[in-house]
Amino acid sequence: KSLHPIISISLATTMMMLATTLILASLALGKSDPLYRIFPQRTSEEAAVIEWGHSAIISALDGAVANFGPQTSQGANFEVETAPVLANPIDGVGRWKKSNDDETLSDFDREYPGKLKNAAAVEGNMVIMTDAAGLSGVTMARIAKESGAAALMVVNTDQNAGDFIYSLEAESEEEAKYAEENIDIPIVMVSLQAGNVITTAMATDASDPNEINRGAGLPDRVRLYAGGDRPFFEDAVSKTPVVYLIHNMLTSEECDALIGMAEGKYDRVDDTNGINNYLDNTMASTEANGEPSAVNVDRVTLWKGGIAGKVIKDVDERISQVTGFPPEHFSDFQMNKHVKGSAHLPHFDVNEANGVMATITLFLNDVEDGDGGELFYPNPLDGGTPVMVRPRKGLAVVHHNTDENYVFDKSTINEELVVTGSSTVKYVAKKYVYLNPQPNAMRVVLPLIALPFGGKLPGVFSTLYIALIDKFGVETGVTYFQKVIVMLPVFLLLVIASAVSDAVQKKLKEGKDGKKKESNEKTTKKTKKSKKSD
Repeated sequence: KSLHPIISISLATTMMMLATTLILASLALGKSDPLYRIFPQRTSEEAAVIEWGHSAIISALDGAVANFGPQTSQGANFEVETAPVLANPIDGVGRWKKSNDDETLSDFDREYPGKLKNAAAVEGNMVIMTDAAGLSGVTMARIAKESGAAALMVVNTDQNAGDFIYSLEAESEEEAKYAEENIDIPIVMVSLQAGNVITTAMATDASDPNEINRGAGLPDRVRLYAGGDRPFFEDAVSKTPVVYLIHNMLTSEECDALIGMAEGKYDRVDDTNGINNYLDNTMASTEANGEPSAVNVDRVTLWKGGIAGKVIKDVDERISQVTGFPPEHFSDFQMNKHVKGSAHLPHFDVNEANGVMATITLFLNDVEDGDGGELFYPNPLDGGTPVMVRPRKGLAVVHHNTDENYVFDKSTINEELVVTGSSTVKYVAKKYVYLNPQPNAMRVVLPLIALPFGGKLPGVFSTLYIALIDKFGVETGVTYFQKVIVMLPVFLLLVIASAVSDAVQKKLKEGKDGKKKESNEKTTKKTKKSKKSD
């Protein structure tokens, strides 16, 4: 059931517009609203890649570049290729205790513990240090710099942060001044999971854990470079539900191509009839008084499947590579168009006919801050506040609808806030990841049927699907539908073959009749000539 009891469409829209306006107004005033976590927070400009391996096997990690020190825009001045070395002590502090006795020192200087014990090994290399000691980013950079490091990798050790990383910043004017004058080495943060990956990259089952802790599992060399347009992750909620962003999932050209494919094919969503359209993943509204859940939303599913063209094939392959989901489990793209007043009220992404393991939402255009249309997760159970994701072109948002045991997760309730901009149009493509791989009936036959219609499947097939499920139940109904769909091409071939056969026979008959008529005419002429000669 929806979290919001809705009395009417106009009231629902008005309330959502008011809530959205208040949120965005507070942000416009520069206030950090503690009621929401706003994403995206990362940008392509601060995205870095740490890579190692050879041409056959390449491993890579995402990193967030600090706001001080060399930036990705500096090209070669940012790039580093060198050996990775674990800091000793690993957090830069170890057993050293801060001393506040010398009052002539600033807080920044009193926090500085000095060079690393293994400064000789660190010199000229990338040093890996954790933030477990609570040192500021600039202090850790100072330790690395004065120990002779060529770059610093900071591991975020927050156990509850998941894969969340951020750009380190100077915490005072003194730190900012020091960083500007002294820090000329790249500083990047990686997640705890990424830190575990690189420190065990070369480890085997026979490796001594003590040696691994001293850096024996690190790769021989790593390369640090700007991420550019490469897809990279941003963690939003690490659990219950799992929600993360993938920047640069689609190129601008791919976004425009998808919008173009759907143009002229949309239908207004009507989810008030109590009917679940399982094929198009449009479920009946659960709102009170028969009100819609999808308000003023236009939608079409592009059935391309296994016969898709280059654009969709490239996108599906990239999504699979980045997320790890097999493409055989993907739905086709559900295209949604939102205009002023459009919204999708709180709902779950469920499909009784085919369990939805995850939902991938792709924004196909930018929506100005203040014009609404955010993707909203109101009920995360990670101890944090609700999550709001602003539409950014090419950005993907992934949330898992089930837990690690494939049990439905009620915290996945989500909504798309009302679009408030007077001339704003929001385009969204959704791809659902099913628990089971899609059979050929769905991936090949239905797209072939939809091909003459530009990928839009005639409504009769959705009607048949729903009727079979209503008549025989989900499991049997789905099985019967797939059998019907698989047999349909055979039936069509038989019809075509029969039509061709009839045409050929008709032609042959016409030919025989023609010859017979010609023969009769010749016989008649001969008879006339014979009579004349007599």
